[in-house]
Amino acid sequence: MESTVGNLALKARAAFKQFAGKPLKDREAVIRAIRMVLASEAEDLARRAFNETGMGIVADKQEKIALAIHQTPGTEDLITEVVTNDDGMVLYELSAFGVVCAVHPATNPAAMLINITISALAAGNAVIHCAHPRALETSKHIVALMNETARRVLGIDHLIGILPTGGMQAIQEMMNHPDVDMIVMTGSHTAVSRACSADKKVIGAGPANPPVIVDETANVIKAAEDIVKSASFDNNLMCVTEKAIVAVNAIADTLAREMEACGAQYIEAPEDIEKLTRAIIDGDMQPRKVFDGRNAEDILESAGIPAKPGVKLVVVRAAPEHPFVTKELKMPVVPMVRTANFDEAVAAALAIEQGCHHTAMLHSQSIERLNYAAKIMQTSVFVKNGPGYAGIGYQMDAPCSFAVATKTGEGTVTARHFGRRRRCFLTEAFTIR
Repeated sequence: MESTVGNLALKARAAFKQFAGKPLKDREAVIRAIRMVLASEAEDLARRAFNETGMGIVADKQEKIALAIHQTPGTEDLITEVVTNDDGMVLYELSAFGVVCAVHPATNPAAMLINITISALAAGNAVIHCAHPRALETSKHIVALMNETARRVLGIDHLIGILPTGGMQAIQEMMNHPDVDMIVMTGSHTAVSRACSADKKVIGAGPANPPVIVDETANVIKAAEDIVKSASFDNNLMCVTEKAIVAVNAIADTLAREMEACGAQYIEAPEDIEKLTRAIIDGDMQPRKVFDGRNAEDILESAGIPAKPGVKLVVVRAAPEHPFVTKELKMPVVPMVRTANFDEAVAAALAIEQGCHHTAMLHSQSIERLNYAAKIMQTSVFVKNGPGYAGIGYQMDAPCSFAVATKTGEGTVTARHFGRRRRCFLTEAFTIR
């Protein structure tokens, strides 16, 4: 494995050196070509990802892939800063780090891989992907398409590479290889800490458990629609979508009815909650991964609960200490916690989010409450009166980012975060004020 890792890193380093001599217009050209090639393959890539991982919904995966292709910022994201005064001019610009090692989860293999590649190339880097074993073949196929495009457009091979096998040993070797300059890690706290131990620049996207608060001033019909659409999208595999609902008592029953009208099934009978808990949660009080990304109907059937026709999301009444609430469920099952008032709702949401600093949502017509909750929650993504998936740009005219760097503080990651900030000082000029 050492020879495989070493050869891959060596080839990436050679490719980076060639790429470093190219002008910005060549970066833009290869990114444009990659977007065009992948856009024509989006449906096939979505189907491959679904067939290999067994998770999610093909149509939604296609939407995510299209989002990554078309809305990931390119070189325009590389901001330039200038300070001028009587003593001269200070220029700040972003230069490439070199070779980027990107480690991915199984939940968003195609979209995240595309998103990270475009960002890394825009900043002038080469990139080596480390795919999850459950998504290895799909990831290899996408990398082959992108690398072939780079070779055709730039005449550079191995600018985009991938470890041919999965597993932590190979990933660990790659992260620690001397030819790797930067690591993008998406995973658990442990995984991010392991990346940081490689003593390199790290972008660390840690775990999440996004709560959504709905208060008594909210447009409840819109809140219900947003929650059901977002939490059922690709069977709730994305890290920014609603994983728990905190509803003020005054509107909780109305919210439950409206969510059912949008395609959810509300579970509140104690015997049904017990059945669902036994099905989803194992003896160690952890969610069973076999249900990750599964359809709501399949999950209800496994629990022995009749599913209503066309159900997209299961909403379960739950106490704040229930494992549905305290654990991130990467499936279309979302607990609903009820509180007496808004202050209790914010306190509950803080406890649910568990200091991950990832994502939170609030539906309210009170500007004061929207402002207060955003300050208190301190999440990298905060969505006001909208669906969770809006936080990464889906169905919005906004930049797309599939990596939310909570542990290392970058937040939603784009091309500028793949650059080394450099300072250039010109004395005695250049100001024309």
